[in-house]
Amino acid sequence: MDRSDKPRVVLGVSGGIAAYKACELLRRLTESGHDVRVVPTGSALRFVGEPTWAALSGNPVTTGVWEDVHEVPHVRIGQEADLVVVAPATADTLARAAHGLADDLLTNTLLTARCPVVFAPAMHTEMWEHPATAENVATLRRRGAVVIEPAVGRLTGKDTGKGRLPDPGEIFEVCRRVLARGAAPGRDLAGRHVVISAGGTREPLDPVRFLGNRSSGRQGYALARTAVARGARVTLVAANTALPDPAGADVVPVGTAVQLREAVLKAAEDADAVVMAAAVADFRPAHYAQGKIKKREGQEPEPVALVRNPDVLAELSAARPRPGQVVVGFAAETDDVLANGRAKLARKGCDLLVVNEVGEDKTFGAEENEAVVLGADGSETPVPHGPKEALADTVWDAVVHLLNAG
Repeated sequence: MDRSDKPRVVLGVSGGIAAYKACELLRRLTESGHDVRVVPTGSALRFVGEPTWAALSGNPVTTGVWEDVHEVPHVRIGQEADLVVVAPATADTLARAAHGLADDLLTNTLLTARCPVVFAPAMHTEMWEHPATAENVATLRRRGAVVIEPAVGRLTGKDTGKGRLPDPGEIFEVCRRVLARGAAPGRDLAGRHVVISAGGTREPLDPVRFLGNRSSGRQGYALARTAVARGARVTLVAANTALPDPAGADVVPVGTAVQLREAVLKAAEDADAVVMAAAVADFRPAHYAQGKIKKREGQEPEPVALVRNPDVLAELSAARPRPGQVVVGFAAETDDVLANGRAKLARKGCDLLVVNEVGEDKTFGAEENEAVVLGADGSETPVPHGPKEALADTVWDAVVHLLNAG
């Protein structure tokens, strides 16, 4: 692929300690076939030097508008970009972008860009929570930019809290999804809060054993990533997954069906849409053994009595804590897939039901999926075998249609 044929990405780097992590994002972008121009601020070069950015990108690096003036870089770089991503985006950079300041090459580029723009903030918790930053973020989102929610974790020094730069691999996934949508309505979930459940619940039998299922959480995480790329504020209720947190999602870890119910209902209070992609156990042991259940020679084990778990999907569908809220369920079936799916859709009372056939070698843990999205209005949307992100986008297309119709 010639350089002229590659998607052109501008990687803006602000002056924060997390600037070194942008090297990994740059590597992922270049190795996946993107032509990347790094535009750091002057402060960023105090953390990572110009030779590093030039060597990793294969492109010249400048910070001011007075270099290579004959090429008019302060206009041309933004005009020619297919995507601009700023990682890390400090509170100062967010403020300057929101107010249209243009005192260096990065802010000039942001003003001239007519492509999608992604900001990955990184700062101390107090700075992220300050009303000024909140207003600047809201302004940028209102204009169509994707501002990823920062991660929670260790910050500079001994501080811990929200404000950590998300994992560079997950920022790359957001960028990839934004680029992949191309001419499609990019940020059609902007201003919306969506709640997604993912993974599989585990119901303890004793301190070392549990009843569980094969769900990996990959489909729920694909739903979270695509929702972030489409501009949504995302709450991801994750049950027993081993996947990295999707950039921009507020992740709430849970273990059991009861814990998942509590977390989902709480998050759903102000949600525009709830997508129940988790495999929630229908039953749990009636009794929990305080000590490990022993195997005794010559004796058969005692039968395990089960009780029903709460039906979170049906409860959500009936309650609708927010007017106009869209509720989506998932149905994992092994036979009579569509018939069982239609019956479940009617029984649960949700707006959409994603039905797929599962088994030991199907769907669970796989990178791809195949499904049919059933609507309460009688519609059927088949999604052919392919990446789980493709199914996720089909689900969000249907959700956006319902939200706009309401």
